[in-house]
Amino acid sequence: MRGLLIRWVTTAFALWLTGLIVKGIEIDGIGPLFFAAVVLGVFNAVLRPLVLVITFPINLITLGLFTFVINGAMLKLTGDVVRGFSVQSFWSAVVGALLLSVFSFMINLFISDAGRIEYLYMDRTERLR
Repeated sequence: MRGLLIRWVTTAFALWLTGLIVKGIEIDGIGPLFFAAVVLGVFNAVLRPLVLVITFPINLITLGLFTFVINGAMLKLTGDVVRGFSVQSFWSAVVGALLLSVFSFMINLFISDAGRIEYLYMDRTERLR
């Protein structure tokens, strides 16, 4: 449970960073920010896999690039559902989804599934390849 709460907070933080950078994404407060993080998580867990299955032929033809469009659509749909969180255009949603993925990935590199902060270190005998 603790890990889920920490992932929720990190997603909200990544969403806030994305809102600062992308002009078309507006967040009206901390309440809508955290609610948008929950709604986006539910959409990504329930709706996104169904859409990926339905659009598999298009995704195959575009070599997976259509996934960016689907991620943008999930963010745009979240903006349509949550009051106080708005996504102005489809392209700002696609760019926002891309940045959100990068920010979430970078933040979650240091957090384990149990919600603990992890440190990565290398022994002197190990070498990077």
